[in-house]
Amino acid sequence: MRNELVMPGAGELTYEIRNIVNVAEKLQKHGVKINWENIGDPIVKGEVIPQWMKEIVAKEAVSNDTYGYCHTRGVLETREFICDMTNSRGGARITPDDIIFFNGLGDAIAKVYGNLRHETRILMPSPTYTTHTLGESGHALAAPICYRLKAEDNWYPDLEDLCNHVKYNPQISGIMIINPDNPTGMVYPVETLRRIVEIAKEFDLFIIADEVYNNIVYNGQSTVPISDVIGEVPAIAMKGISKEFPWPGSRCGWVEVYNYGKDIRFDKYINSILTSKMNEVCSTTLPQKTIPAIMSHPEYPVYLAERISRYERMSNITYDYLKEVPGLLVNRTNGAFYMAVAFREGLLNSRQSLPIGNPEVKELVEGLVNAAGTSPDKRFVYYVLAHTGICAVPLSSFATHHQGFRVTLLEKDERECERIYKTLAAKINEYLNS
Repeated sequence: MRNELVMPGAGELTYEIRNIVNVAEKLQKHGVKINWENIGDPIVKGEVIPQWMKEIVAKEAVSNDTYGYCHTRGVLETREFICDMTNSRGGARITPDDIIFFNGLGDAIAKVYGNLRHETRILMPSPTYTTHTLGESGHALAAPICYRLKAEDNWYPDLEDLCNHVKYNPQISGIMIINPDNPTGMVYPVETLRRIVEIAKEFDLFIIADEVYNNIVYNGQSTVPISDVIGEVPAIAMKGISKEFPWPGSRCGWVEVYNYGKDIRFDKYINSILTSKMNEVCSTTLPQKTIPAIMSHPEYPVYLAERISRYERMSNITYDYLKEVPGLLVNRTNGAFYMAVAFREGLLNSRQSLPIGNPEVKELVEGLVNAAGTSPDKRFVYYVLAHTGICAVPLSSFATHHQGFRVTLLEKDERECERIYKTLAAKINEYLNS
């Protein structure tokens, strides 16, 4: 072409959660049976949507209203319903105009970071969910700036590290949290949230809180939405139905804006997000229309509690097997449906492997793991995939220096979950000693 078409660095950041699917699908064609432990889609893992929920969706689908545009901010009745839920907790108060719907949180993330000045940075946790780092660093044309989550301490934030990043990086204008966290499954203690709010207030920052898993918490833990502790600090909370209903194919999420009207720069920023949404007219009407009826249905809390109980069981099965493996930093997951596991520093090297009997599979995998720049944990994950069919994600792909892997907790069959993680634990030992 006459000119370069993409910005410098485009394509250098990758979405390994999906990349590994391409490899696994190739291995499937060679007879490898895959256990998909890489992506947080409950439907793929066999989640059955209850009939009462399908009937609500079907009822809305035959209504003419769902076939037209809705308000750019979203369906008014749904925004009013969400306002009532948020305001009933007694924290920050919002109006329907403080809510904007998007076509999934991927759309929201793109617009939230895409409407920032290039030189304005958002401080990210490390590790963090790839879509956030891709959105923020891609717009800034620079590597993400991250505060440390402590693998040795339940993946809790290192608040001293967070504060120092803010203090010595004047371009930082916001702090991002994911609560409950993806990829770690950590749930932020309320004292930690309050301290982050204090730091934001002290340095005149705003907060972005991804709370899509806010109602999926277990092992005796509880979580506090950022609205309950935010005080006067401007903030954006991201929420959605993809994991909670679950309806990931709906591509339906929203943001709640707290303390609009209290800072002129923040107000201008929110208005720019809304203007960019106006260019699309609106988000999909149908899933928005179903939210009040589904969330207020008497079976909804029962259904959600049953799913959460299952995630708790799978979390504990996974933890019980992996914590016995020497050399791993394993924390019990308490929210969402992920577990991030780190190897102790220096355990992985480029000489380790697992046997692969099929010569075509071996050629494919070794071509990938021996490519220049391949991280040690990506090498580990690909060998495990070819040898056992267990598809995990390298932890280093989540903007962290830690070498490890992330798995999901969506398996519905307890015996199958036990088989998967008993196998994985044994193969980790074999790999490290190869």
